[in-house]
This record gives sequence, C-alpha cells and structure tokens, in this order.
Amino acid sequence: MEKNFENFYLAKSNPKETIQQHTDKLLLNLDILKNVYPNLFLNWDILYMLKIACLYHDIGKINVSFQKRIMGKKEKQLLPHGLFSLCFLDGDNLYDIVYKKYLEDGNSEEISDKKAINFVKIVANAIAYHHERDFPSDAKKILRENLENLKQEAKNFKYDKAKNLKVEEIASEFFSFGRRILPGNNFNKDWKEKNEIFKQYILIKGLLNRIDYASSSKENISVEIKNDFLENKMQGLLKEWKLKDQSIKWNILQEYMILNRENNVIVVAQTGMGKTEAGLLWIGNNKGFFVLPLKTAINAIYERIKNQIIKDKVDERIGLLHSETKDIYLKEYSEENILDYYERTKQLSLPLTICTLDQIFDFVYRYKGFEMKLATLSYSKVVLDEIQMYSPDLVAYIIKGLKYITNMGGRFAILTATFPRIIEDLLKKERIDFKISDNFIKKDLKLRHCVEIKESRIDSDFIISCFNKNKILVICNTIKEAQKIYEELQEKYFGNNINLFHSKFIKRDRKIKEKKILKLGDKDSKDFGIWVTTQIVEVSLDIDFDLLITELSDLNGLLQRMGRCFRNRELKNGQTNCFVFIGDDKIKNSGVGFVIDKDIHNFSRELVKNKINGNIYEQDKMKYVEELYTTENLKNTAYYNKILETLEYLELIDVYEKKKEDVKREFRDITSYLVIPKNIYDENKEKIEEKLNILKDDKTTYNNIMATKLEIRELTLSIQGYEFKHIQKLQDNKYIELGKYEKIYIVECDYSFEKGFSIDNSIKESIIDERFL
Repeated sequence: MEKNFENFYLAKSNPKETIQQHTDKLLLNLDILKNVYPNLFLNWDILYMLKIACLYHDIGKINVSFQKRIMGKKEKQLLPHGLFSLCFLDGDNLYDIVYKKYLEDGNSEEISDKKAINFVKIVANAIAYHHERDFPSDAKKILRENLENLKQEAKNFKYDKAKNLKVEEIASEFFSFGRRILPGNNFNKDWKEKNEIFKQYILIKGLLNRIDYASSSKENISVEIKNDFLENKMQGLLKEWKLKDQSIKWNILQEYMILNRENNVIVVAQTGMGKTEAGLLWIGNNKGFFVLPLKTAINAIYERIKNQIIKDKVDERIGLLHSETKDIYLKEYSEENILDYYERTKQLSLPLTICTLDQIFDFVYRYKGFEMKLATLSYSKVVLDEIQMYSPDLVAYIIKGLKYITNMGGRFAILTATFPRIIEDLLKKERIDFKISDNFIKKDLKLRHCVEIKESRIDSDFIISCFNKNKILVICNTIKEAQKIYEELQEKYFGNNINLFHSKFIKRDRKIKEKKILKLGDKDSKDFGIWVTTQIVEVSLDIDFDLLITELSDLNGLLQRMGRCFRNRELKNGQTNCFVFIGDDKIKNSGVGFVIDKDIHNFSRELVKNKINGNIYEQDKMKYVEELYTTENLKNTAYYNKILETLEYLELIDVYEKKKEDVKREFRDITSYLVIPKNIYDENKEKIEEKLNILKDDKTTYNNIMATKLEIRELTLSIQGYEFKHIQKLQDNKYIELGKYEKIYIVECDYSFEKGFSIDNSIKESIIDERFL
C-alpha cells in the first residue's frame, strides 16, 4: 500500500478500528474469560491455543483487496480473510515451541510430536474458519499468487504483540483445503484420538468466535460476566421468607439440588414444590441456562427471577432469549440500554439466561458455526423444565444435545412434574451419565383431586349443570373444539361469565384475555365464571380453578391440566373436582390421530378408565406416568419411532453439512406466518399507515422503530403453514412490510375478540403451536 497508509490497516469500518486495536480487544476479552472461568484453562495448551488464534485471526485483513473494500471502494473479494491470516502463522516455529512444552510436561517424543502437530492444526483451522464462508475451488492458487503482496504489506504492519511476521504458505500437515477437523467414527482405528482433537477444536473455535463477536460489538460488551451473586441472592430470598415464618427452610427437593450441584440429575417433583428455586440453587454461582417449552412460561419465570430474586444489576445478570426478546426489553429500557442488554443476551455473555430450546439446542445439527454455542455450554449448567411437554422430534434434539454437552464437560438437570421413563432409557442408550432421584412430594398436602371419568365427548350441557357461581376451567384438545363448546355455551346460557382463550388471538386481545383468566384464576379471587381453553393453559399460567372439565389428550397432558385445579389447595370435602371426557369406543376426542398420538391416547384412555376414578394422590400420578410411558409400551408408537428417526437423522448428518440459516428453518419443522385479520386491519388502517410512515423516516430513533413495530405486531397473530396455504388458494393476500425481512400478511378470515381466528371447517387443525412453542 502507499506510504501514508503505513501501519493503518482497518479491521472495522463503523466505527473505524485498526487490526491492532481490534486484536487488543480480543486479548482483553480473553483475559476476562480466563478470570471469570479459570477452570477452562487448567491445561496451558488451551489458553495458549486461544491466545495465538486471537492474535492472528484478523492479520490477513492487511491484504490490499480487503483494505480497499473496507474504505468503500469497489473491489472483488479474493478470499475470506481468515485464509490470508494463515500465511502469517509460522506453523513450524509454533510447532517447535509447543513440542518443547509438551516434552517438559513429561510426554514422550512421539506423543509430544502428535500433540504439537494437533495444536498447530487446531489453531490454523480455527483461524481459517472463524468466519464460515465458502472457499473458491482455486483458493490455494489465489493464496500463492498473493504471497508477495502480503509480504510487502507485512513490512508496513507494526504490532508489538506480533513482531517479525513471517509470510509463507502454511504446511499441509497443519492445514489442508477441503479437509476440516472432524470427529472420529467406529471405522477409524484412532477414533478416540480424533474425537478428543475435535472436542478441543470445538472449544478453541467456539471461544474464538465468542471473543471475536464480543470484541466486534459496537456496545463493547464483555465476553462473559461473572456469576458471583446467585447463591447470595437465593439466601436473600430465604431470609425474606423467614420474615414471614421463621421455621421456613429449603425443602427436601431444594436441599437435594444443592447437594448434587456437581452431578447431572433428573428430578421428578410435585407441582408447587419450588422447582424454579431448586434449579437456581443447583446452578449456584455458575453460568446457567433455564430452558422451558413455552414463551409465556419463560416470560413469567424471567419476571419472577428478575423482580423477586436478582432485583439489582438485572441487565448484567439475567437475560431472556426467544423470538420476542426485544419486545420484552423495550418495555423497561432506554435506547442505549436496550442495545447493550440485547447484545449481551444474544452473545450469551450473561450469567443466567432463560430461553426456549431452539435458541441454544440447534447446535445438534453441527452446522457451520455451531461451535460457539457448544463451547459455551461446555462450562455451563442447563436446567430443562417440563421435558414431557416437548414433541418427539424436540425430545430427540434434547437427548442428542445433552450427549454433546456432557461430552464437552457441561452439566444438566431435568426438573419435571412427571417423567416418562422412555426418556430415561433413551438417555442411557446414548451413554449419558446422570442421577435420577426418588419422587419429591409435599408431605403436608394429602389430596387435591377427585376424578370422574365420562365415556363420551365433552358436553356443553354438562358444563352448564356444573356451574353454580364457581370457577370452571374447560380444556379442549383443539381450538375448533374449544370454539364449538364456547358457542354452544353462549347459546344455552345467557350470561357474561363465559370466556374463550387459545393461541389464535391477536396479541392485543390475547394479553387482555390472559389478564382476565389470571385474575379469575387467582386462588384468592371470589369471582366466578367459565373459561373454555386449550393446551395453552397447561403449564404457562399460574391459575387455580374450582372445577376442571377436560377432554383426554394423553396421560401427561391430563395431569398437567389437573394442576390448574386446586393448585395448592387440599380437597377436604371429597367432592369430584375433575371431570375427564375420554370419548367412547367409536367417537374419539378431538385431535386424536392428528396432533395426539393415537396409540398413546389409547394407552392413556385404558389406564384412565381402569385406574383413575375417584381420589388420586400425587404419588399415584407419578406412578401412572412411569407405568404408561415405558419403552415396552411405546416401542411401536409413532411417537417413539419419531424420536428414533430424528436421532438417526441427526447422527447421519455430516458435520458442517448444513448452514445455520437452513437449520433455523429445519430445527422446528414448523412454518408459521404473521398475519393481520382483514377486519382488524380495516379498523386500524389509518393508524397502521401512520406507523409505517414512522418506520420509513430516516430520523426515527432505534427505540422508536422498535416501539412502532411492536404496536403494529399487537394486531397480529401467528398461523401455521397449512392454514396460510389454504387461505392463499382462496384469496390474493396483501401484506405490509416492517422491514427487509418481516412481512405481515392481511388475511380474509373469521376473527372476533370473543372467538379469535378461524378458517374453513374442512381444514384440519394442529395444536402444536400451543404445546411446544
């Protein structure tokens, strides 16, 4: 380059930052990581590998082509800069240094040689692939053609931490095009050694990515923030409880979790025993992820932990991670703070993260760039709540994910009210090490439920006959069935105490209904009424009704539903408070065979019919789940076969076969569309157009953009792909755009505040968005 550009080589353009400045930031973040999690670096070579990777990862940016492009000039990219960076890594010299160190550790010459070669290979590959970009077929030729130019630029590049740079093509034993570091398999004699090398590579590349992304953020976030507060905060919570009752202490479940902090555990505990507190006590002063199946449940736990336990420095201690994180943060934080907070959350820098499964477990596909998440989880503790709520494909992702996490050194705890033993067998089959506890049951709560089985379809006349100024919760398997029962109740009973709640309401209406059901469902509420609902209430809402009238889905679902009735109350009068409609031999309940596994439903129906009639105690519920959900019972079901098929599919996918974008779509295998019902759009057309103009204005601030989008989204709901395709056949859908990648479709449909969204009755309906999103 020209003389006046000597030693001025940019790594970033907005704001401008030289390669040296950027690298200094990486080394600073490496020090932070080392100080926060010293156990990561008990072996000197891990720290040294990562330091070398940080030092050299971006030096390749001194190539003329990159510098012209970053200055805004039109210039074709010759190669990803990581490949140019390899030319500055003196592989032979690095080999000599670490070979001597391995000898000093007491290794033989042969072992030291292998270790030294692998050391350089891991560093070289981490640098080359730190941005997952495709290499052209003639990459090696291009690299050789540019060696002389790189040598000229190296003369002008001055950096006190990388002196006397040598520019040459790296030896093929350290890096070879088209031959990435991969795990071993049973066909390799040295498969164990290959797996160990691959684990080291995941750690180095993943941590390099974490450090690089943190150092590249405009917010200058730290790669990690130390958890030095959670154990004290939990003790503070206990002290607050003691102000009300001096005899209170951690219960047997919570004590068990404290004693087993170093173990992988599966714990089955009755609802209301403080599983959230137990999970936090198990995490202790470590990096932790709390994973739940429903966004509404996640939001509730986040708010509770934030306000009742953490209380201060929240945006440096706990994060919320799902598809609507920004919307939640926007309600509390200023523009500057929301950007910092969101960036810390997204980069996994916070000590505690409450999240959905898809936000962290997509690494099971081992797509290009997966290392960052798995490397993070290698020193983290993962709590999975209510595992029985997941669909079979997601169960497979959990099982495979826990295998990878534990192999890397991470730990997990499964906390659940009921635990299907089939999952225990699958975990053992994958050779995952864990302890499973005895069931934890409240000793002071003897009886909560008395059940009556009805061998027919759910009946609106029966519901009306049970209503006597009390609180009745009706749960149907599908939205269509819930809408049908609601309509029948409205026709037969002329009162304003009947409400409907499911997932197909626009967000604005859904929030109103959620507040109303929570108000009525409060254990201290003296109001009365009937709420007709779907699976959406199974785990997401803390409600307590006097009577439950429900369709049978499966045994697990039934027990979850029973938890919404007499939630923390003892049933003393012996009267029936749960009525379960199981259909008859000819007419099945709604959803069976489509979204509810037919075989599991039939097994559940038989067990419920023969064993669950009258008083049912907590230990009985757990026993029945263990009895029903065995591998022997379910081995021929679609549910079990789907788990096995997904596990096999994940095993067959080649490492780095997929790209992250593909995995985002495939992970859930659910296509959904954000829509505004046409009548809602027409009612708010002027307001929507006003908001769209705000989004188009270049002067609109970031927070204002987010708030404006949020206001428009309040008028939307999410529908599934098959529903959208059917609507498309009937009409030419118009849409509005909130940004380059966000379309909201305006659809002609039946929509009202009372009933929500519905389309042609011939369309089959899925409830998967309620149970598993």
